[in-house]
Amino acid sequence: MFPTLEDLTGSALALSRLQDTYHLDVTILANGRLTGVTQSTMTINDCFILGRVLFEEKYYEHALHWLIEALRKYKIHNESYNYSEKENRKYIIQALYSLGDVKTILEITKKIVALDADYLEPIDEIISFQKNVDVHNHIFNKNENREKTEYKEIFANYLKKEKIVYEALCRGDIKRSDQISKRLKCSYLSDNHPFLKLGPIKMEQVYIAPDVIMFHQVISDDEIEHIKELAKTEFERSVIVTEPKNHTGMPANDRISKTSWIYDHQSPVVKRITQRVADFTGLNIISAEPLQVANYGIGGHFTPHFDFFVKSQRPSKESKMRKLGNRIATVLFYMSEVAQGGATVFTELGLSVFPVKNAAVFWMNLHPSGEGDIATRHAACPVLRGSKWVSNKWIHQVGQEYIRPCTTEYQKEEVKRKFPKPQFKTSNKKLEQLLHDWFSNGGIQNLFNNNI
Repeated sequence: MFPTLEDLTGSALALSRLQDTYHLDVTILANGRLTGVTQSTMTINDCFILGRVLFEEKYYEHALHWLIEALRKYKIHNESYNYSEKENRKYIIQALYSLGDVKTILEITKKIVALDADYLEPIDEIISFQKNVDVHNHIFNKNENREKTEYKEIFANYLKKEKIVYEALCRGDIKRSDQISKRLKCSYLSDNHPFLKLGPIKMEQVYIAPDVIMFHQVISDDEIEHIKELAKTEFERSVIVTEPKNHTGMPANDRISKTSWIYDHQSPVVKRITQRVADFTGLNIISAEPLQVANYGIGGHFTPHFDFFVKSQRPSKESKMRKLGNRIATVLFYMSEVAQGGATVFTELGLSVFPVKNAAVFWMNLHPSGEGDIATRHAACPVLRGSKWVSNKWIHQVGQEYIRPCTTEYQKEEVKRKFPKPQFKTSNKKLEQLLHDWFSNGGIQNLFNNNI
């Protein structure tokens, strides 16, 4: 079976995502080198097709990098395999025209003109035109509703900064605060259930308040292979849930993976794992969702999100999900080693958790008040090499009334606790300042305070 156009588009977008996140150089990628591992070299035609697909998907800046690489191979290495310089030139000019940013156009122009001075005249026309557009937009925006504009700007600015934080965490440019690290402990869990007296579980604290815990060796290789086989027959493109009752929703670029849902009645192995979750979390699994299995290939990721439903997104009163209460806790099983990438990162805590096969990461999504804990916002980093298999078990509020009762202090969803600022491992001063501002000024709390 040959790849489809959808496969090609998905691969191109995945590659551009990896470039952004891990700061990969296009020329090095085209020469078949990926983080020290040599792969097959990309032809001039490969680079051109990638650029064309990204252009059609409106990823203009990424498209330009690949189109320029095709031009470089043609001019410097005299490659001409199925390559039309005229067509490549057309896409380069159109991509520059569509960028809408004079500064970026000027930066990219230098690279293009260094390869071929004939591009200078049409690019100069684009810059002149774009300057006129900028003046027009400036005049037009004066008449636009100021409140609406500010709302959009705050939201867009937040997402842009969060993406930078997310990518820095994926690269390992942010290190957990020493104030947290020196308090972390490892121990054996033996008191949640009588079974654990005979077989205690290795427990590692990863963060404190909110508690993020990794339980080691809680799923065997045989169980993993059994779950994989069950999941493969049901795999579908991942969706963002819009109808929790049926676990249905819409495919989105926010989450690129394949998923399936496995119920306890389908397999005694899955039922045993569900009971094990109850044993090491100490929670009642009567309101738990089925096991969600996900497979992330190269470039597979899940952008920052909450596992709980925020107030504005909670299901209707008639929904089964509403009757079970919100998602109080998450258990994430790692079912494979990942050669590179694929970390689970918490953008509000400055925490990166890298996959450990046979382990499970556990955290509470809600405050004792039942309100969402916005500090648990997290994401799955793109897989750079290898394949990432995980499974999720989401536990709901119903059944936890006596296990995790409310406290006398009421915590609001939009209020975030103060955390020790993490350490930054980057020589980029501009990035370091942005990270400092993010973790010093409240991160996502600012978004909630602006009612977004």
